[in-house]
Amino acid sequence: MAALKLSGAVRIGTSSSECARRTLKKVFLVKTSTRNNYVGSRFVKRSRLDNVVKNCGLVSDEHSVDSSNLEEKFGSTRDQLLTEGAIALPGTSTEQFPTQDVQTELIMLSLPAIAGQAIEPLAQLMETAYIGRMGALELASAGISVSIFNIISKVFNIPLLSVATSFVAEDISNKVFPETAERKALPSVSTALVLSAGIGLIEAAAMYLGTGTFLSIMGLSTDSTMRIPAEHFLKLRALGAPAVVLYLAVQGIFRGFKDTRTPVICLGLGNLSAVFFFPIFMYIFQLGITGAAISTVLSQYIVAILMLWHLNKKTVLLLPSIKNLQLGGYLKSGGFLLGRTLAAVLTVTLSTSNAARLGAIPMAAHQICLQVWLSASLLADAQAASGQALIASSFARQDYSRVKLITHVALKTGLATGVLLAIILGLSFPSFAKCFTNDSQVLDIVRSGLLFVSASQPLNALAYIFDGLHYGVSDFPFAAISMMIVGALSSVFLLYATPIIGLPGVWSGLTIFMGLRSVAGFMRLSAKNGPWWFLQDSQENEVAIS
Repeated sequence: MAALKLSGAVRIGTSSSECARRTLKKVFLVKTSTRNNYVGSRFVKRSRLDNVVKNCGLVSDEHSVDSSNLEEKFGSTRDQLLTEGAIALPGTSTEQFPTQDVQTELIMLSLPAIAGQAIEPLAQLMETAYIGRMGALELASAGISVSIFNIISKVFNIPLLSVATSFVAEDISNKVFPETAERKALPSVSTALVLSAGIGLIEAAAMYLGTGTFLSIMGLSTDSTMRIPAEHFLKLRALGAPAVVLYLAVQGIFRGFKDTRTPVICLGLGNLSAVFFFPIFMYIFQLGITGAAISTVLSQYIVAILMLWHLNKKTVLLLPSIKNLQLGGYLKSGGFLLGRTLAAVLTVTLSTSNAARLGAIPMAAHQICLQVWLSASLLADAQAASGQALIASSFARQDYSRVKLITHVALKTGLATGVLLAIILGLSFPSFAKCFTNDSQVLDIVRSGLLFVSASQPLNALAYIFDGLHYGVSDFPFAAISMMIVGALSSVFLLYATPIIGLPGVWSGLTIFMGLRSVAGFMRLSAKNGPWWFLQDSQENEVAIS
């Protein structure tokens, strides 16, 4: 027999003229190898067709063949079989996933996620409005306490949400459930709930017992008239920390189920209850800002209870044995994302600190630009979360064809969103800024920041989309390390540029920060030795035809 290795890594063998008359059939002996040669990678299995076996009787080397004719003949046959779906390359699906279907699924997941991310900021604005009517002292005291709560919540809670999304999506894809099973028992869900309970209690204790320390770090002295009301407000808000951590973890679990609608309903009802409680506790019971804190905490527990109630319809909420929990994976990945979140928060905080050193008017202008800049990013962040859930599910099944398609659609959609936001903000921001202030000096500086706010939107959108892609393939180590490097480089620029060119240096530093994140994401997807190897790698497939 003569064996030829043709283009596309197809090995074909023939033993006699009888084989040529028999029906072609594929014989696959699939061997799985594991790629784990990138930093901190989770196991990415790669199927390879190998060890071709003969099926046409005895094979010998006494038959000579024309290699060029065979290559042409069997090459065309292989292409035809691939086209008809008779055979499939490893890591691909014989089904076709039209771009339009993936784009529709991505958008349908993104829309509820956008609404969910907008609900809580709106509720906080409502709380601020009610407190603001009571006076400047109450507003300032509550503002400092809310800032502390939000920073701690973002640093420690967002990593759990992101990790839960990927782990649950992978868990669902890797397990086979009976068709009659309405509720699934998933270790990833149980682990997320156990960790959220522990983290929530630790956060509550830390904020309640360390209230004075946190306020001092924020620059509020013991002699300040804001000190006592701020301490009281933060201690009350600390009681809601377990509920916040829990419902954020459950929100990540729902994303893993590709369900972004249920969390929106729960968040909407919970925050609507807060709007109902504010006037009752603050004015009817005359509790002031204490009533505002109580209203918010009650609404947070309502959200958590509603989410658990809905989650109980999908999964079995029983405390599993320790050996079934995925604590190692969660803690490792969560630890990486904790470092990533800290790097991002510190960079943005440094930009605000540098702006504050320039004076009250530049700081006010910067705050307006920054809030609009961050609020606009909610659109891309929601798209990134949806893309993460879709990719994690397909990647766990080694359906690389679908992962590649989702990646391309997510990047195109994200870029289009960024360009659209840039146009909208470019046209409306000068007028929109008047909603925040009537000060002419502040507005003049805000208009000078138009380029920063609008032109950076495409970079912002791509940066968030790349984050979602990294999370989808559980590439948490790279997401963390790259963010730390990017944050360090951007911080150096902020420290040196701001004293020289002022506020434009701050805005340039933040633009560089987002631009470098996008560059890092592109480089990762282009690497051949990371989790995205299948985007560039020409896989070696061997098919036996007899």
